[in-house]
Amino acid sequence: MEALAPTSSLYRGKKSARQRRLTTEFAIKAFFGSNAVVAVVVLALITIFLFREGSGFFGQNLNSLRIYRRAGLEYVDLIRAQAERHAALSRQLTIIRLEEMSGPANGTALPGFDQFSNGFSDAADDLNGLVSDSNDQALALRDSLLSAKQVGLPGSVAAATLPDPNQGMVALRSSGARFEGIAQTMTVKIETLLTVPPAFTDAKARRSFAQWTAQVREYLAQLPETSGQLRRWDPHRPVPVYRAITSFLFGSEWITASFWQDWYGILPLLVGSIMVAAVALLLAVPFGVSAAIYVSEVATRTEKRLIKPYIEFISAIPSVVLGFFGIAVVGQAVRALSQASFMKWVPFFPISERLNVFTAGCLLALMAVPTIFTLSEDALCNVPRGFKEASYALGANRLQTIVRVLIPTALSGIISAILLGLGRVIGETMVVLLCAGNRIAIPDFTEGLGLGSVFQPVHTMTGIIAQEMGEVVRGSIHYRALFMVGLVLFILTLAINYLAQKIVTRYRLQVG
Repeated sequence: MEALAPTSSLYRGKKSARQRRLTTEFAIKAFFGSNAVVAVVVLALITIFLFREGSGFFGQNLNSLRIYRRAGLEYVDLIRAQAERHAALSRQLTIIRLEEMSGPANGTALPGFDQFSNGFSDAADDLNGLVSDSNDQALALRDSLLSAKQVGLPGSVAAATLPDPNQGMVALRSSGARFEGIAQTMTVKIETLLTVPPAFTDAKARRSFAQWTAQVREYLAQLPETSGQLRRWDPHRPVPVYRAITSFLFGSEWITASFWQDWYGILPLLVGSIMVAAVALLLAVPFGVSAAIYVSEVATRTEKRLIKPYIEFISAIPSVVLGFFGIAVVGQAVRALSQASFMKWVPFFPISERLNVFTAGCLLALMAVPTIFTLSEDALCNVPRGFKEASYALGANRLQTIVRVLIPTALSGIISAILLGLGRVIGETMVVLLCAGNRIAIPDFTEGLGLGSVFQPVHTMTGIIAQEMGEVVRGSIHYRALFMVGLVLFILTLAINYLAQKIVTRYRLQVG
């Protein structure tokens, strides 16, 4: 019995040590596991919140589109489009006049041209008056429909006092017959003007006028088709449900607080975000990765102590300070450079806007360089030393070792660094809000073979949320549209990260 006592004590000691070890392991798992659970819960709450606040947008947007058609606003837009086309042609005459003034005769033929230009502008007076009258009728009809919807079902005492929408639609449809008469009269006036075109002394102005004449004849040929569209237009034609989605995803207009109709099309915001991010990465990736390679493999110890802290210090600069720097220095410098005499060979120079895609991209590249540099350097430093030694032993020089051994081995880490830099760029708000120009329009990609679009103002998804969220009414269609923009940005970020994981995983399998 006495011999069994030490054995029993030893067993109890081992058991106590095992229990303490299990307790410690459980505490470690609970601590780190709880942090992971918190991260998952926060991500789930953000997703649920975005879906909850933005889910009602499509229903409200569909109702808005239906009211737009039933009130005849769509009908008036057919007439307005022709008036706006005529106004655009009148503005082109102003440009032709400036070309004639800069010609060798210094505008001696301008009196005849001005008479022609005034006659062309006056030919649309009746059309502009029709647009104004139709506007008033359509807006009154819309207010009637909205009031009837708020009051309740037709037949109630309050609804009986409202204007009859059917009578309003009949009055509005009478604009179609007026448009046909006005179009015929306007065609006769313009054709009479074109029979005696103005004389030009400048060859460039003469060519521009010939192109303008072709556009005018095309415009006149479209007027009968517009009359046919007005006759065929049906206010009771149903609006498909998918239009509420497609008008948001593929719409090219973002118009708010309009007396006519609000439009929420994300396409110009998406294009602006992609363009700014692309310019930023095109500038940041070469600088960040090259600096990481130099500091990791080439620089001396003194150079490392100097270069690395300075690059990493950029991330400590507030984004609003970088935005001010972009407005006052970068944008002004780019515009001044475009106006220099030795840059006249560039087809889209000089530029008139100092705040544009390129200005915002330069500042965002400066913000992304520290992230790309730091993570790329870590990836290069984690390459096993034996890889470099084996490369040198086989007779490769430093450049061959870097290009053929180090970069391929660390490529997954470099890709991760670039994608994190992309996340920093695409989620940035203050810099794009200050430096991108905030013009909600898709850039003209035909200017300068597409390169000219980089020097045009844009708006971004993050910028529109920051600019308009503080002014919207909670629960309104505008409020929900902004949350839908945030949801699209959220999904886009998740898609980029998922794609990055796929690329990195495939590369690791190939390397292994």
